[in-house]
Amino acid sequence: MGLLTPDPGTLFWMVIIFGIVFFILAKYAFPVITGMVDKRKQYIDSSLEAARQANEQLQQVKAESEALLARAHEEQTAILKEASATRDRIIAEARERARTEARKALDETRHQIAAEKESAINDIRRQVAILSVDVAEKVLRKKLSDDKEQLELVNRLLDEVKSNNNIE
Repeated sequence: MGLLTPDPGTLFWMVIIFGIVFFILAKYAFPVITGMVDKRKQYIDSSLEAARQANEQLQQVKAESEALLARAHEEQTAILKEASATRDRIIAEARERARTEARKALDETRHQIAAEKESAINDIRRQVAILSVDVAEKVLRKKLSDDKEQLELVNRLLDEVKSNNNIE
């Protein structure tokens, strides 16, 4: 007998022992092993389901955060636009106020200059009138020392008044 051909007695006892071991394993070990495999399968399935739900929640949170970021960006843009508009409005109001104040100051200055000019002109006229009267008085005193010159002066003045009234 060779190495590769078993003895029939050994083969018989091997089959019987295999049957007994198989029966014991089938009766006691296989249900425990299949129960553990089923528990492990359920645990893996529940873990996969929890991972799927966590992934869905993560996607939902990610979408919400993106929406929140987009909303925050829109609000930021709106606030910046509003701030820019407010800045432009304040600058425009300040410019207009400055223009108004400048016009008012310019008008006041013009009125003050006109009033001072009028006052100066009136002062000069008054002084010229006083000087003219003083000069005329002195000239008339010298020239009108006699009656004949006084009469000539009165006639000449009357002629000038008549000719001025005709012109007007």
